Amino acid sequence: MSLAETLSILMVAAVIAALMAGYPVALTLAGVSLGFAVIGDALGVMSFGILGALPERIYGVMTNPVLLAIPMFIFMGVMLERSRVAEELLETMGRLFGGLRGGLGISVVLVGTLLAAAKGVVGATTVTMGLIMLPAMLRFGYDKRLAAGTVAATATLAQIFPPATVLVLLGDQLGNAYQAAQLAQGNFSPRSVNVGDLFAGALLPGFALVALYLAYLIAVAMLRPDASPALPPDRQAPRGLALGLRLARVLIAPLALIAAVLGSILGGLATPTEAASIGAVGALLLAALRAGLGGLLRPVVEKTAQITAMIFLILIGATVFSLVFRALGGDVMVNAALTNLPGGVAGAVLTVMLAMFLLGFVMDAFEIIFVVVPIVAPALLKMPGVDPVWLGIMMAVNLQTSYMHPPLGPTLFYLRGVAPPEITTRHIYVGIIPFVLIQLFALVVLWFVPGLATALPHALYR
Repeated sequence: MSLAETLSILMVAAVIAALMAGYPVALTLAGVSLGFAVIGDALGVMSFGILGALPERIYGVMTNPVLLAIPMFIFMGVMLERSRVAEELLETMGRLFGGLRGGLGISVVLVGTLLAAAKGVVGATTVTMGLIMLPAMLRFGYDKRLAAGTVAATATLAQIFPPATVLVLLGDQLGNAYQAAQLAQGNFSPRSVNVGDLFAGALLPGFALVALYLAYLIAVAMLRPDASPALPPDRQAPRGLALGLRLARVLIAPLALIAAVLGSILGGLATPTEAASIGAVGALLLAALRAGLGGLLRPVVEKTAQITAMIFLILIGATVFSLVFRALGGDVMVNAALTNLPGGVAGAVLTVMLAMFLLGFVMDAFEIIFVVVPIVAPALLKMPGVDPVWLGIMMAVNLQTSYMHPPLGPTLFYLRGVAPPEITTRHIYVGIIPFVLIQLFALVVLWFVPGLATALPHALYR
C-alpha cells in the first residue's frame, strides 16, 4: 500500500472519529480534508493546487437543477406540518380503525404513509405523530414499546417514499457515479439515471414495507391482544354519511397534492424540480384554505432555510472531502479492493451494504450519502449486472434502517424529545427492534427480487 493510499484511509478514519466525538458534520468533512491535503502536499504525494478546482465544484453544487428541488420539497413538508393537515388525518383515521384490535396502530401506519409521501422529511413526521398519536395509543392501553416502535418506524417511511430528500440526493450522486463508470468503460454516450428513476423504483418497495408493518401489527393484535386493544365504542368514528364526508374532507386535498407531485414526475410531465414547485405552491394554497397564512409563512420559510442550509453545507464539506480523497488515490484503492473481494459482484455489494449499515450507528443518512456513496458507487456500477436503480433503492432502504436503529438513529432522538414522560429511552429502543428486523428482511427480499425496484422505472422510462 502506497503512502497516499495510507493517508486516504487515515483521512476516512479521522472523519469518523471526529463525527463520533460530536463535531459538526460539514466543518469536520472540510477541516479534516484540508488538513490531510496539507500533509499530502508536504509529503509530496499530492499537490495542494488541486484545491483550485474547488470553487468550480461548489458553484456546480449550488446551481445543480436537481438539487433545487430540495428546498421546495422541504417547504412543502414544513408547511403541511404547520397547517394541521396531519393532525386531522391522524385523528380521523384513528377513530375509523379504532374499533379493531390494533386499529390505532394500523391508522398510524396508513396516515404515516400519506405523510411520508406528502412531507418527505423524517423529523417533521416524527414530531407530528409523536405529539398526536403516541399519547392517544398510551391512553387507550397500548403497550409502550409497541406504541413507540410503531410511531418511530412509520415516521421513518419519509426516508423511502417519494419525494424523500434522501432519494433526491441519492439520485444526484448515483447519476454522476453512473455516468463516470460508463465513461471509464469507454462508453462516450452514457445512459443516465436520475431522481425520477429512483422515485419510481422506491414505490413498490415502500408499499411492501407498509404491508410488512401492517402484517406485524395484525400478528401482535392476534397473539397479544392486551398490547393493542380496540377503542371503546364512544371513541370510534360515526358511521354512514357523516364518516364519508369527514374522510373526504381530510383526505381529498392531501391525496390530490401527492398525486400532482408524483403523477407529474412519473408521467413524464415535469422534472422533480418542477414537481417540487407544484408541491410547494399546493401546500401553500392548502394551508391558506385550512389555517390561513397569518403568522404561518415566516416560521415555515425560516425552518426551510435552516434545513436547506444544513444540507448544502454538508454537501460542500463532502465536495472538499471527495476532491482530496481522489487526489490521494483513494478512489482507485476502493475500486481495486471491491473488485478483488471474494464473491465477485455479490461480495462487493454485500460488503458495501454491511458497511453502510454499520456506519448508520455513528453517521446519519446525509453524511453517508455525501461521504460513502461517491467513493463506492463508481466502483460498483462498473461491475457487470449492477443496475443503478436497484443499487440506489437498496442503499435507500439501508439508510432508512440507519435512521431508526439504536443507539444513534435520529428518529429515536426526535421521538424521545416529544414522547410523554412515561415513555423511556428503553421503551423506544426495544420497541423499534422488530421494525429494524422487518427492514433487514425487506433488504434480503430486494436482493433476491430486484424487479421490485426496477420493474416500474423500466416500464415507465425505457
